[in-house]
Amino acid sequence: MRVLAAVSGGAAVALVTADLESHVAAVDLASGRVLKRIRTAPGPRSVESSPYGQVVVAHIPAGVVTIVDSATLTVRAVLRGFGEPRYTAMHPGAPLAYVTDSKLGEVVTIELDRGRVVHRTRVPGPARHVSIDSGTTLWTVLGSAAERVAVLDLADPRRPKLRRVFEPPFRAHDVVFAPAGEHVWLTSGARNALAIYRLSGAAPRLFATGAPPQHVAFAGERVYVACGQDGTVQRRRLDGDPVRTTRVPHGSYNVTFGAAEQTFARPSVVTPSLNEGTIAVLEPGGAIRFVRRLTRSAHDACIALTG
Repeated sequence: MRVLAAVSGGAAVALVTADLESHVAAVDLASGRVLKRIRTAPGPRSVESSPYGQVVVAHIPAGVVTIVDSATLTVRAVLRGFGEPRYTAMHPGAPLAYVTDSKLGEVVTIELDRGRVVHRTRVPGPARHVSIDSGTTLWTVLGSAAERVAVLDLADPRRPKLRRVFEPPFRAHDVVFAPAGEHVWLTSGARNALAIYRLSGAAPRLFATGAPPQHVAFAGERVYVACGQDGTVQRRRLDGDPVRTTRVPHGSYNVTFGAAEQTFARPSVVTPSLNEGTIAVLEPGGAIRFVRRLTRSAHDACIALTG
């Protein structure tokens, strides 16, 4: 068995960006112990895990993307030629990643197993947050408080095509497909609001929520909405109704939960703090498991399986 798998028991770990210190921290989800610090290019800002054993780290100031092996937590490849790589969506049925480049106005397709860029799709704006359904459609928000959202067709998953652009009911920030693929949640970069779209074409339902910008993660029928400016994580139902609000460190903007194909002995909700450099780990019901300070600033996190 590989070294880190022996240390962690082949368990799930949280990978947390240390934005100002050029590394990604691997954290045990039960204890909060730091298992490893993975040295990277400067400015790791976002991190996303693939069901095929890779982790993608995007570095805005360096203009590079790092691919990490999730089993050993070692760097496999460093890809250059990006302007401002922002966020990543993983194809659920193939070892492909879609990385948004806000400076170049592109969605970049990466073959994870070979560690190479295979296509660049132009979009009419600075693509940032991005999400994918079961593998046929991808949405990306064209800005931090965006007036437009782009919809891409993945009929050829290696060569996405721009299908259409639409205007959301507010300046949008984050976008996330619900697990069943029938709904898309869109958050705001400027208002205390979120919208739930039905892919059947009905008008979106709007809900009041915490301060912008908000971010969303799903765990089955549970939805977690992080409002970092307020220092809260809301647990909601799939219909949008609120269930519980938990206080977390100020600046805990992003939020994540384990991918559906991963099996955890103890499922976890993870939210890192850009302001405090902490990671807060919550139980699925919303109670705080622990808060640990890891670094000066932690922008993003994901959950990956080692071993």
